Amino acid sequence: MCGCVPSLSKKPMNLNEPRDLASLIEAFLLASGKPQSLERLYELFEEAERPEPKVFKKALEVLGKSCTGRAFELKEVASGYRLQIREDFAPWVGRLWEERPQRYSRALLETMALIAYRQPITRGEIEDVRGVAVNSNIIKTLMEREWIRVVGYREVPGRPAMFATTKAFLDHFNLKSLDELPALAELREMEPEPLLDPDDAPVPAHIQALADASLGEPEAAVEPKEETSFRSLLVELDAMEEGLKTDFDDLREEEPQAPAEEESKGQH
Repeated sequence: MCGCVPSLSKKPMNLNEPRDLASLIEAFLLASGKPQSLERLYELFEEAERPEPKVFKKALEVLGKSCTGRAFELKEVASGYRLQIREDFAPWVGRLWEERPQRYSRALLETMALIAYRQPITRGEIEDVRGVAVNSNIIKTLMEREWIRVVGYREVPGRPAMFATTKAFLDHFNLKSLDELPALAELREMEPEPLLDPDDAPVPAHIQALADASLGEPEAAVEPKEETSFRSLLVELDAMEEGLKTDFDDLREEEPQAPAEEESKGQH
């Protein structure tokens, strides 16, 4: 059920009046529970009653101003417009849900940052920058959340998939476009304490020594590859922040098919 309540008022609605139209748009957004694009809002009107685009624009301004001093606001994100609770109230509103907010590992956040600021990018290129292998579960989690998508395949041996962010990613982080991503300098200032990913956790020195001793003759020491810190990761990304590619239509291509099986040599 949408929760609509019949009104006792008989006053006709003038859809060419921005105030009336603003109230209707508010009703649409409250009932939908998700962002609605202008195109989708246009489709909700019969052609004969559809307001002019300039009236729509004015109605959105009226609706935005009417939220001043309220607990919610009108926000434009990548998928369209939505009404949302203001961030100031998030610590209390979050108590409505019993489950604790999901915390993400440092490895996942670094991978997401690389895709966002350096897209399109392959898994191998992510590993080259981070200095460690990317856990398959990280890519799986980001794909399942629909924060990233495959936009093409790099023309190199193996044709690895290239990843880029989605509208769902922008919506989740309250962004209208990639241009609104925070500057890397700002991210460096609020660098979080690293959340240790079990897959990236170093082995204690005394345990590693016992393990080496149990193997008999020690093998030639291999210089470990230093893992990129979050701060140095952002420094490296600084040079790539300008001119970020956002249109991947030229890269889109069907996923390569597996080679056909060899025909049987024998005749039956």
